Amino acid sequence: MNILAGTVGHFIEWYDWYIYGLLAAVFSSQIFPGSSPAMSLISALLTYAVGFVVRPLSGVIISPLADRYGRRVVMAVAVGGMTVGSLILALTPPFSAIGYAAPLLFLLARVLQGISAGSESQSAIAYMVENGSTDRRGLFGSLSNAASGLATLAATGMGAIVTSTLSTHDLETWGWRIPFAIGGVLGIVGMLLRSRADESPEFEAAVEDSAADSKPETLRLRELLSRHPRALLQTAALSAPAVAYYTWATFLPTYAHLTTGRDLGSALAGNAIGLGVLVIIVPLCGALSDRIGRRKPFPIIGAAGMVVLFYPLLLLLQHPGFGVYVTVTVSGWVVLAIWQGVYPTIQAELFPAAVRVSGIGLAHQFVIATLGGTAPLIASSFVESGHPMGVAVYMTAIVLICLIVYLTLPETGCQVTHTTDTTPPAASGSQVMLSITKPTASTKDTP
Repeated sequence: MNILAGTVGHFIEWYDWYIYGLLAAVFSSQIFPGSSPAMSLISALLTYAVGFVVRPLSGVIISPLADRYGRRVVMAVAVGGMTVGSLILALTPPFSAIGYAAPLLFLLARVLQGISAGSESQSAIAYMVENGSTDRRGLFGSLSNAASGLATLAATGMGAIVTSTLSTHDLETWGWRIPFAIGGVLGIVGMLLRSRADESPEFEAAVEDSAADSKPETLRLRELLSRHPRALLQTAALSAPAVAYYTWATFLPTYAHLTTGRDLGSALAGNAIGLGVLVIIVPLCGALSDRIGRRKPFPIIGAAGMVVLFYPLLLLLQHPGFGVYVTVTVSGWVVLAIWQGVYPTIQAELFPAAVRVSGIGLAHQFVIATLGGTAPLIASSFVESGHPMGVAVYMTAIVLICLIVYLTLPETGCQVTHTTDTTPPAASGSQVMLSITKPTASTKDTP
């Protein structure tokens, strides 16, 4: 029940989140006034980016509540906020009917979804990892990204269905609303599941150990920054390839449509094939990391693959044919899956349970806001300015920096146990104790 609540809720969260970016090219002219379709699209993507801007605020303000009061409550509230946002998007009349109230309602919906998403990722990651035994944490942690990949697949598939089966008129007037309405209904299911789930046993143990800790949240945040700076930097670097994930997930079909004239529906269908590959690879990598370790085989290989492949893949996309598009999208999703399969578990294992959600949330949401949320907008700007290959250069440069940081990661898996949380601030997040005995179940302590 607990794993189901975590994965299904995470799936619903990210289905609702991704469908906006995938259909922005369809509804932008209906909701956002502009001098050209390209300007309307940029306005829609700016609104999309607003949801990312508020995510760090949610990560800073709400994440400590998950460390103090529990992961389950925050996760239930998060999926509720995403549900309300999706229903607003589905029901907002067009600009021609209510004027500027239409883009303002979309802005409100994206703010709600941004707050929700800013609370979701780190809470779900911690919850999933903490519900796994020590020798299965890689697998359990990977399920959060498998769920988000499946959500992206479902959103892409739904986008492909409505764009390929409806006429242009029906799609632009009412058809694009269908995926948002479905997301709203699914959100109610997610709320029910999460409200009935149990709290993670590791969090409950951490609460008992720190029962006398009544420090205000501002002081706890300052202690997090002073005691775990290295872990925060590493967590940020583990999240930063999201610039490539969001480009591949939400903008690659639009990119292909704008630069090569490919049919948007067929491009979405091709992306769905690649996402199917990702959903299979992610849990396999997570399970394998429990046996061979996490640092070298996965984030390093995944990032190196992105650096090597992104530019030639977008060059290849200039050639016609559905098979070419499938080759491009699948190749990108393979290297993204290798990175995605383990980074949630590594992030969770870099922090003790008492500050785990706060630590992941602070670093992850800041990076997602600055890099992930702006990725489709920046990619669109490169295309609009006549430099479409700038998209590949931008992604590759960011991932290359991350790859350098990955070389500093401690090995957190494969027979690793953690020291007690008495590590001096200068060493926090940088030391691990390798055990030759059976690993314990506790990860409350600083690695």
